[in-house]
Amino acid sequence: MPLSVIRVPKMADTLSDSVSAGSREFLSEEDFTRMIAIERKRTERSKEPFLLMLLEAADRQASNNSGGTLDKVVTALLPTTRETDVVGWYKDRTAVGVMFTGLNVNVEDKNLILDAIGNRLSAKLRETLAFESFEQIIMSFHFFPDDWNHDKPGRPTNLTLYPDLVNRDTSRRFPLILKRAIDVVGSAGMLILFSPILLMIALLIKASSKGPVLFRQRRIGQHGRQFTFLKFRSMRVDNDNSVHREYVTKLIANEAGRQQSGGPGDGIFKLTNDKRVTPVGKLLRRTSFDELPQFLNVLKGEMSLVGPRPPLPYELAVYQTWHRRRVLEAKPGITGLWQVTGRSRVKFDEMVRLDLYYARSWSPWLDLKILMKTPLAVIKGAGAC
Repeated sequence: MPLSVIRVPKMADTLSDSVSAGSREFLSEEDFTRMIAIERKRTERSKEPFLLMLLEAADRQASNNSGGTLDKVVTALLPTTRETDVVGWYKDRTAVGVMFTGLNVNVEDKNLILDAIGNRLSAKLRETLAFESFEQIIMSFHFFPDDWNHDKPGRPTNLTLYPDLVNRDTSRRFPLILKRAIDVVGSAGMLILFSPILLMIALLIKASSKGPVLFRQRRIGQHGRQFTFLKFRSMRVDNDNSVHREYVTKLIANEAGRQQSGGPGDGIFKLTNDKRVTPVGKLLRRTSFDELPQFLNVLKGEMSLVGPRPPLPYELAVYQTWHRRRVLEAKPGITGLWQVTGRSRVKFDEMVRLDLYYARSWSPWLDLKILMKTPLAVIKGAGAC
């Protein structure tokens, strides 16, 4: 969400796609969007945040008739910003963006930075624009990395900082419609096909241990949205999750050791011999039948048949910034590239790379290949426990 909103002037559309003022360049929307993606990756490496400021017209129709107002806004911005800052169209002829880079600040300094930049630019724009124009622009600020505090349910990430991902999804509109159709038909068909097994599992869970048949858990979906994740209950009720929390924290930090799985290989990166798991639960996990209720998540549109596994909020809390992209770039899935290649036998960073490769290389054909490989991966039980 925007960190601050200040009303300042109205914008026009009289600038060309790319202009320059002296040695300063005003970028087109395509180039500016590309620069945001580059700055995000630079921040992931350097840990130095950047600030994106947007100037948007409060009245779009009035903006189109305002003559040279936007020319004046840009004229005021270019000499006021630093040579290292990036200025251009965030949305072509609708919103101007400025990226302030090289900000060596912490969370406590953010409001001071906002006040300093907002006051300086507002003063310059007041000198340049008429009062009527000044009141028609909204100035907003967006820090990267943005605050992913998922203690508050349902709070998504700030997609303003990811215009390239939004534009990519827009360009994939028809393939994504096809993916959704396959999800609906496939999940409905699997629920019907497995209905006798679903009933049998429910009876076994009820007969073997106290508690509900379904296990409900908060998970993080695409763009950081939370949803209720469904599984067949494989653990005893009222168990302590501190053991799992401690292990995944080490796993994400690449400090966790492999656990013996009883199968071939050097072990897996996953808790094994977990005393919280019931005897029936062990069988369900070994066969992946505990995952079957997730077809309901797919029907609801919270998940897909194929995609990255959705993390828990406390897992996301210890992600490195670049890890977050795995939950931004694709909707979470029941199966995925990680499950049919490495599963729990690969380190966490390698899992993230597989998820990112899937998101960028995604096609309906890739989904089909992963779905075809999934039954064999389940039968082998590679990485399951």
